[in-house]
Amino acid sequence: MILMSNFASSFVDFDIPNWFASEHLAGMLRGIEKEGLRVKPDGYLAQTPHPAKLGSKLTHPYITTDYSESLLELITDPKSSPKETLTMLRQLHLLVYQGMPEDELMWPLSMPCMLSSNDEDIPLADYGSSNTGKLKTLYRSGLGVRYGRRMQTIAGLHYNLSFGDNLFTAWQAQTPTAQAMTLTEFKNDKYLGLIRNFKRLTSLVLYLLGASPSVCPCFVSGIEHDLELFNNSTYYKPTATSLRMGKLGYTNSVQEHLDIRYNNLPEYIKGLRRAIQTPHESFEKLGLDDENGNPIQINNHILQIENEYYSPIRPKQIAMSGESPTEALERRGIAYVEFRAIDLDPYSDIGIRLSSACFLEVMALYCLLSDSPELMPEEEEALAINIERVVNEGRRENLQILNNGVEQSLESWMLMHLNRMQPLAALLDAHYGGNDYRAAVALMQGKAGHSESTISAQVNSDSKRLGSLWQLGFTLAQQHRESLLQQTLSPNTQAKYEVLAEKSILQQAEMEEAETEDFMNFLQQYR
Repeated sequence: MILMSNFASSFVDFDIPNWFASEHLAGMLRGIEKEGLRVKPDGYLAQTPHPAKLGSKLTHPYITTDYSESLLELITDPKSSPKETLTMLRQLHLLVYQGMPEDELMWPLSMPCMLSSNDEDIPLADYGSSNTGKLKTLYRSGLGVRYGRRMQTIAGLHYNLSFGDNLFTAWQAQTPTAQAMTLTEFKNDKYLGLIRNFKRLTSLVLYLLGASPSVCPCFVSGIEHDLELFNNSTYYKPTATSLRMGKLGYTNSVQEHLDIRYNNLPEYIKGLRRAIQTPHESFEKLGLDDENGNPIQINNHILQIENEYYSPIRPKQIAMSGESPTEALERRGIAYVEFRAIDLDPYSDIGIRLSSACFLEVMALYCLLSDSPELMPEEEEALAINIERVVNEGRRENLQILNNGVEQSLESWMLMHLNRMQPLAALLDAHYGGNDYRAAVALMQGKAGHSESTISAQVNSDSKRLGSLWQLGFTLAQQHRESLLQQTLSPNTQAKYEVLAEKSILQQAEMEEAETEDFMNFLQQYR
């Protein structure tokens, strides 16, 4: 049992600050990054190159690839309402289906199916012959030699969110201790408070939005695991929520003891840089190059680059050309926060529903405005225990989690927080009009009290009904393709995207043309 006295209590009797009103929500922006595997009609990973019609994955602002040539990543602009963001995400999905080979599908589940037993059959994303492009491919090669390529085919969704400066200026004016701070310092402080509180509530997100309670046998072949076979074509845990976020999924034992803290920005940056500069024994053994002298990883350090650090939430700043993520944060502070603990919603043709987007925004506001004491390693350990419990058995009746060091039922803990979020949902609805935010919180309250209405429960029951997880994924992928291809873009929008794709191909060609430095020299300097 962890003693209560070790933690500063967070979320104590939340009240909306008296200075805060719905007009302070003006200037909120949100964007989405959504991954999805391209698969062939037999469900195996597509081996075709990134569709030429979609432009250059190196330079296209909205359509690129993540780890594999087959793993699409769609990125929206920051938008001023959730509906606008989802509209743009839908446009990008439609473009992908217009540009993909006719028989290919976008896999709707976070966990892949029908992977070949040979790692080399998962093609690395190829970004062309420029040094920037080659470095991106080398980074992915490093991930593959470190953790295996299979893990890198897991897909997820990132929800990026920022609040307007008017909120922070009003807040700073009400905070006597903040008068000596610059606005950037004040924002950094408040965004990090949001991040710490989101980490405290990650279990809530995994229960409500988790959609990966099961995997196909190909994903666990040759791996030690404790999953049950529910038929010969699907492994699962009966009450799991998000295996993607557990030990089986996109986690990293090497990173478990990094002690990267979120209590102030210099400390966070220092922790991240330390991991990028510190060699790791097991990665040293792999070597930097293969027997022919070709590089196989950028370096042998704990992290090759910042992006390798896996966390359910990250502070972000837009990096300029040639600037690393930590340099951007150091120079200009936190611009937005990236929520990363989100499984693809297989029942949505774009991977996320409006209700989920609205809920994440209410929760973000709740995390921002609640007290957020420092988050120390001991509390992080308790939170990691909670995540493991909720990942593996979040829907088990009377499941207990640790709250400020004391065991509490998951259901009562979730309902307590969701009830406190209701007034914030009302303020968001007052600002945007309609009742999307209140409806989202009410929906989540229903799920918190009835585990059979969660997405993870639905995935299990539909997989049983259809015979396997693969059959469910395949059925939904076909339905989504049909519904998306029935939609059309306005001629203006279609033309705009076509011009963008052509321009991106020219940009990549120019970069490659202008490249004079030998890649090995470039890499030596980078190392």
